[in-house]
Amino acid sequence: MSTYAKRERLVLADLLEGAGPQAPTLCGDWTTRDLAAHVVVRERRSDAAAGLLIKPLAARLARVQGEFAAKPYEELIQLIRTGPPRFSPFALKQVDEAANIVEFYVHAEDVRRAQPDWTPRELDPVFSSTLWSRVERVARALARKSPVGLVVRIPDGRTAVARKGTPVVTVTGDPAEVLLFLYGRQDAARVEVTGDKEAVTRAREASLGL
Repeated sequence: MSTYAKRERLVLADLLEGAGPQAPTLCGDWTTRDLAAHVVVRERRSDAAAGLLIKPLAARLARVQGEFAAKPYEELIQLIRTGPPRFSPFALKQVDEAANIVEFYVHAEDVRRAQPDWTPRELDPVFSSTLWSRVERVARALARKSPVGLVVRIPDGRTAVARKGTPVVTVTGDPAEVLLFLYGRQDAARVEVTGDKEAVTRAREASLGL
């Protein structure tokens, strides 16, 4: 596994373990147990995880995820820590690098920022740059449902157009915060959102993410 993917996996596992199985998350009504089950199913049951993208398979995904959620919480945490089995596509370093760095970072923040006393995590510059490169690649896909034009910008001035259109709203913040905004965690992201007042409200309430 890649260095960052492996690190973020362990950060997520530690946060889930520390929060316990019934803590809230930023994933709607999911508890930490539900989130842990989602992570395990995504890596270990590709037949069911396809329901994340294919609506006719969503019911199967919900059933399988429910079965995993019923397992002992400690077992779920251990499955996350040990990573995918050999036959999983996620066991390939290239796939792990491409798919898991952002997945684990976002879900770690889903746990961290759902707690009332959360504090921001200080990220090293190389990791921040890695997250920005992912923003540049997927911004348009994440913002495809935005009802307004959306531009994202980081403090050094680098900018990406997430959604063409008018009126235009600009979201400015550190790469990790911009990433969280685009993944639909607008309320939890520490960013500056500028533009027409009504357009800003619409951007903050938009259904962003995959």
